[in-house]
This record gives sequence, structure tokens and C-alpha cells, in this order.
Amino acid sequence: MEFPRFVEIEQSLYARRVADIPTAVVRALAAAGVERRIRRGDRVAITVGSRGIASLAEITRAVTAALRERGARPFIIPAMGSHGGATPEGQTAVLAELGVTSQSVGAPIRASMAVARVGKTRGGMEVLVSREALRADGVIVMNRIKQHTDIVGQYESGLVKMLTVGLGKRDGAAAMHSLQCPGFRDEMPEAARIVLRRAPIVGGLAILENGHDEPAEIVGLAPGDILAREPALLRRARRHAPRLPFSELGVLIVDWIGKDISGVGLDTHVIGRRMIWNEPEFREPRIRVVAALDVTPGSRGNALGLGLADLITDRLRRKMDVTTLKTNVLHTGWLNRAKTPLSFPNDREVLRASLLALGQPDPRRARIARVRDTLHLARLWISEALLPEARRSPRIRLLGEPTDLRFDRRGNLR
Repeated sequence: MEFPRFVEIEQSLYARRVADIPTAVVRALAAAGVERRIRRGDRVAITVGSRGIASLAEITRAVTAALRERGARPFIIPAMGSHGGATPEGQTAVLAELGVTSQSVGAPIRASMAVARVGKTRGGMEVLVSREALRADGVIVMNRIKQHTDIVGQYESGLVKMLTVGLGKRDGAAAMHSLQCPGFRDEMPEAARIVLRRAPIVGGLAILENGHDEPAEIVGLAPGDILAREPALLRRARRHAPRLPFSELGVLIVDWIGKDISGVGLDTHVIGRRMIWNEPEFREPRIRVVAALDVTPGSRGNALGLGLADLITDRLRRKMDVTTLKTNVLHTGWLNRAKTPLSFPNDREVLRASLLALGQPDPRRARIARVRDTLHLARLWISEALLPEARRSPRIRLLGEPTDLRFDRRGNLR
């Protein structure tokens, strides 16, 4: 079967960037009033999650340095719910994959999964918090503000989620996920209020990113401001989130899925698929076939989200750690995200199957885009059929001429 020719393009994305991370962190901590709430010798916990936040190790190192400058004793709490196989060793390993180790950030890591009950919501959900956090003299809640892959509301992926799901460890995450999407929207803010009252939260650091996977802002929030100000930060993050430059595609080829790309491996806003029972789907982009080729090393075999794809390679399937995947998906309740799609020996056969699935007799008319992953969208490859639309867009620059696809001797894309 003949394949279409492809050309590399670049699209303009939101580009504001933090130039000096240590200075930005010091200013954010001051804006949050952290200095007024800690004393010399205090043990201060910093939450670090499992998401692939840009410059995560550098930001964390800057926080620990600023705290030590004040005479405090910082330490890291992996705040990632059930990720990393829901074990201390697994969660420590996830942080290491993200560049966060006790040596790299200058603070010990306390990865215990033990939690304590701190209250109950009006809906009857028990609110659980890491015992390590409760034993600290202070906790700095740090997370990226971003659209959630599953829920839509005032609070999605950010500090409120970190307070309730991240610090809740496996049991807290399971309690929250058992409520499904409506419960998330209704219970998460109330659970966060309980945590803010019962846990020694001394401030929040909200990280916003640009379209190039770089820190755009680091915003310090006082504990009492987290619930009030996070919705506006989320709206800002939503406006600047990277997207595909096309509203309709026949095929989207994604080189890499992974937990360090998105919580569900593929950003649902980018692929236009949520696939959650009783939750509405996106109006666009409309993509007939999503093909996923591999899973990132940083995912440690957790290929959650492969069920959002239609076709995968055998190598992705072989790299799956089924135990880790089961642990994660069972705690979310959205089991279809772990279903295994049709798999093929190599990239060439996946592309061939994609074209067959389109029923497209002329590959030159197939609207196909290829991306590295759903986080990095500044540069992508498009088929010739998309060129007229690309040339009309002021946001797109062509980086070359159409060329034939090149495969290695195993049949994988170069």
C-alpha cells in the first residue's frame, strides 16, 4: 500500500517563560506568606506529584533551598494517589524518573503510604491525608494547574486535587475516584476545605506552563486563597493550553503515550476523546483513528490510556506492566482506558491498518498528523492532504517540502 508524503510544520503557541526559577520561587513563597508561618527548625513537607511538570526538579530544589535559608528542614512527600504501584518504593522510583531524588533536590523523601482520617464530607466521603504530612510542622502544596483529562469544573488538576487525591495516597485517591466525575466536582472542593483546616498547610505553589512545556508562571497562594484563586488560574491555563492546529483528522499518530505526558497517557483535550460513562465527549477535534506507537520509560510500564487509542504496536503492548496498570485503572474506575486495542508488529503495519480503517482508496487524500506526544505540539508532521489548510493558517510555518516516510529495518518510523 502506498503511503502519503509528509511535511514538518511548526505552530505558534503561548510562549511566556519563567527566566529565573529560583527568584520566581522565592517571590512566590513570599506572596504565599510562607515565611510568616514557619519557624527555624520546622519540618516542612513539599508535595511532589507524578506528572511530568516542566523543570520539576529545578523548582523543587529552589523550594528546598529557600526553606533551608529560613532555617527550616524541608522534605519531600510523593503526593500521587495510587501511582507508582501504590508502594513507597514505586512512588520514590516515579520521582526519580522525573529527576527528583534526595540528592538532586537537597531534601529527603518520605514516601510512606500511611494515611489518617481528618474528616468526612457532607456526602459521606472520608477525607484521608498522608500521616507524614500531618506530622510535619508545615506543608507546601505544589502542583501544576492544568485542565483535567476527565473532569470539567472549577477545580480540575491543581492544588485542590493535590490536597485531596495526591495527599490522600492510595486510599484517599480510591475514595475520591469511587465517586466518578460528578463526585469529583461536588466533593473535591469540600474535601480540600477539610484538609486546609486539619492539615498544617502553610502555602501553595501553582505552576502554569506555556505551550512549549516550560514554566510560564509560578504563583504563590496563601492557604486561605487556594480555593478562591485556583479557578481563575485554571481558566488562564485552559486558554494557553496547546492544541492540534486541525479540527478534523482521519488519523493521529502519537509516538509516545505515558504517565509523564498526561495522567491518562494521552491528553484527552488534544485527541478529542474522554470515553467516560455518562460524561459528554468533546465537539472537536474529530479524529477517526488514533494510533499509539510506544510508552515512555518514565511511565514504568503504566500504559494507562492505551484504551483511548484504536491501534498500537506490539512493542507498546510488550512494555505494559499489567500489575501497575491494574492498580491505577481500578482506582479510577474508568476501566475502558486500560483495554488493549488491536496491535501490530511495527509502525509501518500500524499506519497500513490506519489507512485500511479509513476505507480511503487514495492515501494522498488521507488527513494524517503525527506528533511526538500530546504534550509537545509545537512541531508535528502532516500529510499532504492537510497542506492547503496549513498554508492558510497564520499560526503555521512549513519547515520543509513533502517527503516520503522513512522506516528502519524493523519497519519503525525514523
